[in-house]
Amino acid sequence: MDGGTSPWLRIEVLGPVRAWRTGTPLDLGPVKRQAVLTALALRPGVELSHDQLLDRIWGEDPPAGGHKVLPTHVNSLRRALDPPGTPHTESVIRSGKGWYSFEAGAVRLDTADLTERADEARRTLASGEPATAADQFTAALTLFRGEPLAGLSGPFADAERQRLLNRLRGLHLDRLDCLIRLGRHAEALDELAAMPVSDPYDESVVALRMRALYGAGRQAEALKVYQDMYGLLREELGIAPGEELRRVHGAVLRRDDERLLGPAPARPRRRTLNELPGDAGKLVGRETELGVLTAPSTPGAVSVMTVDGTAGVGKTALVVRAARELSADYPDGCLFVDLRAHSTRRRQSPEQALQRLLRSLDTAHGELPSDLEELTAAWRAATSPLRLLLVLDDALDADQIRPLLPAGAGSRVLVAARRRLADLDADRRITLEPLPGGDAVSLLRHIVGEDRADREPEATHELVGLCDGLPLALRIAGSRLQNRRAWTVSYLVGRMTGDEHRLGELSVGDRSVEAAFRMSYDQLTPEQQQGFRAVGLAPTVEFDALTPATMLGWPVRKTEAVLEALVDTSLVQEHRPGRYRLHDLVRVHARRMAEEDPAEAAEARRAALGLFLDAARTASDWGPAGFPTGPWPTDTPFPDWRDAEAWLNAAGGELVDVVGYAVAHGEPDYACWIAEGLCDYLVRQFRYHESRTALEIALAHTHEAADRRMTAAVPSCLGYTVVYERRYRHSRAMFARALDAGRSLADKGEEARALAGLGSVALSVGESEQAITHVTAALKLAGQVGDDWIAAMALVIQGLAHQYQRQNQEALDCFTAARPPAATGGRPRMLGRVLSCAADIHLRLEQYGEAKALLRQAVGLVEEGGDIFLCARSLTRLGTAELGAGGEPSAAIAFHQQALLQLRLLSPLTFPGYDWLEMDIRGRLGQAYLSAGYVREAAAQFQAVQDARDTRTGRGRTT
Repeated sequence: MDGGTSPWLRIEVLGPVRAWRTGTPLDLGPVKRQAVLTALALRPGVELSHDQLLDRIWGEDPPAGGHKVLPTHVNSLRRALDPPGTPHTESVIRSGKGWYSFEAGAVRLDTADLTERADEARRTLASGEPATAADQFTAALTLFRGEPLAGLSGPFADAERQRLLNRLRGLHLDRLDCLIRLGRHAEALDELAAMPVSDPYDESVVALRMRALYGAGRQAEALKVYQDMYGLLREELGIAPGEELRRVHGAVLRRDDERLLGPAPARPRRRTLNELPGDAGKLVGRETELGVLTAPSTPGAVSVMTVDGTAGVGKTALVVRAARELSADYPDGCLFVDLRAHSTRRRQSPEQALQRLLRSLDTAHGELPSDLEELTAAWRAATSPLRLLLVLDDALDADQIRPLLPAGAGSRVLVAARRRLADLDADRRITLEPLPGGDAVSLLRHIVGEDRADREPEATHELVGLCDGLPLALRIAGSRLQNRRAWTVSYLVGRMTGDEHRLGELSVGDRSVEAAFRMSYDQLTPEQQQGFRAVGLAPTVEFDALTPATMLGWPVRKTEAVLEALVDTSLVQEHRPGRYRLHDLVRVHARRMAEEDPAEAAEARRAALGLFLDAARTASDWGPAGFPTGPWPTDTPFPDWRDAEAWLNAAGGELVDVVGYAVAHGEPDYACWIAEGLCDYLVRQFRYHESRTALEIALAHTHEAADRRMTAAVPSCLGYTVVYERRYRHSRAMFARALDAGRSLADKGEEARALAGLGSVALSVGESEQAITHVTAALKLAGQVGDDWIAAMALVIQGLAHQYQRQNQEALDCFTAARPPAATGGRPRMLGRVLSCAADIHLRLEQYGEAKALLRQAVGLVEEGGDIFLCARSLTRLGTAELGAGGEPSAAIAFHQQALLQLRLLSPLTFPGYDWLEMDIRGRLGQAYLSAGYVREAAAQFQAVQDARDTRTGRGRTT
């Protein structure tokens, strides 16, 4: 710095404007202040008058009192840029009468760095070193951090920005010239295609494109580019191409390599070494992955890309196709090594692979060393001057790969492996999945013939599903159809039906899907093999670590480690954190492995079913008395109902499949117990269809169950479910069946449950007296067996029946009596329901204070229990109580609006009471609006209620 009084200052303008003093970032203030700084700093040593600065920054629209604005900005900049205490006479911004100037030599600009790097790169290129020059141009380009002077406006900023963008474009073109001289024509063409079209008449870009096309062996296309440009210039501007473009055109016509591609010594030696295998059939549906593998790599570095996936998913076909598309860019050699990690032949060691590679390059003279370190050193020395493409197929691990990596800058390595090579440094990683439905059908149609496949479209899609979209399976199935012209697609589908036949049919010659899977299995440790067999027996397609941990009797942490190892081998998928699954065909193979030890398989299956039973019963509000037979959770992994409910939530829509799984594997008792246990959980979540389906599956097998209580319990649960669907006739029939079975078994608990159910049906159809009769009998029996849940439910039904008869005190007595049994067991939902029902009576009696207190408790309880419907119902009644108790209308309105928000969490398509509750909330909200004097808002709510009522009764429009 001038005089040594100021620390080192740096300003960057090749992007957003930034500044540092001795490495500390500085606050430059608003964009206009930054514009003042750049106008001065980019013209160091030049005295700029106030008028010049105003014109450069504000142009034709200067600020009012502009000569007063400038000193404000300058003084702020001095405080930011100068060390504390620096006098104005020594500031980096000097001033005189009517002018400012940025002290020359006081700052280092990134534009100066750009000039130095660009000049050095051009000198290097002129000396005949295009590879080094390309790297230097790349380094210069990295100085740009986006649009120069980003965010700054004004004539000076606009002009400087355009000048710097022109420099950026020029550096890009200089670097592309280096790539063409180096023979990296495809890379140059890709970058030219990606460049923005700032000037369609830019002949320098056209000249580079012609040279790159010519270097790639596409002379005709190069000439076509010239003709297109010639026509554009003639038609649009009325001129002919310039001298330089005409010279390039003439050189293309003459095939003048030296003129177009540079002096011969600078061009890479042309080699014909290409060991890539031929493409094995049509590649379908891998365009995205192919684009990733063939995209330009980091200049000057060895690029490593890995493709992993399960056996038969098409890894080799993909990397070979990518290598063939890239081969023209690697004239020093395209090499292929099968490392045979999963092969009937002996695995290839790194030493063997290196000896073979060195001989392929013709650099091995005499006997090669056998020591891995010596071979690795020889390989790196041999490849350091070369730009190679190396394909490593069927790799086992990173240790097998690292010694084989070439040393030449710009080389590329494509690795195919079943394992995920997490410990190998890679630029890009692809996990290949089976083909989606449309692509899988396209591949099968290609193999068997479009006419043949299209004659049986449904069977073709079914065959694709049986092959799970796995290319190996599709090719084997297609090959079988090719070789058996008499077979129809439907016939092969029939032969593959059932897991016991499915893999057996996917075999032809020496190719077999099961053999490919078996090779992966054989590579596993004994613990991993045991874990793989267990997950094949999981009752659901997707599972977490707890399911196999329970099946194996292992700690969850150990099971997670084994599952992650199986993910790394591509035998198990992890689509979501902590949630695992297997491809269909892999699952079939895992089950076949498990069935080789029937006793182990049966024990694992029973443990899995026990886990789902524990979760279902723990999540249910019915408590131990509701499940008096069958195994009750003892050493359960679920500390309370919340944990069990969360675990069941994660299983999603697969819970019904668990019941079917139990039936399919000869466990009718577990099928009935699990269906019964899930009933309360599913009904509370409004998943009536799932509950009904599970119970109907179990109902068909109650006669096979050793637990005879199931003949009463399952139909009772089915009646409980369908009453919520308003299938009252079906519900009454199920409860009557359950009552008969309970009485024949002398089971008072099931008899009480069936009577309570009959009472709920009677109440629903308006038979209040009949409802009271049923639940009175149920209440007596519930007391004898100690079932608090049935007692509370019976009292609620009894109270509602009295309420409908306008017997308010009798109803209130019932709800009061229901509170102790509802509070038993610490489950919040039933108690919340009781309190909400009691509050209804107080609202009817205009006892708003009592109603408000009960509803506040009820809202907290039902929110804790996750009962969305009851929460919405209680909130809107709390709004009514708030208004009735003399509270602010705004508070009442807020409660009603919260109720509407809760209601929207439900689906009007699946929740039968949605319309009724919405009308109730909007009616109460309309009253609250009216009390607040919001007449228009109230009218809108009342109109919404009328519209909904008309729609329900068929008088209004329906959508």
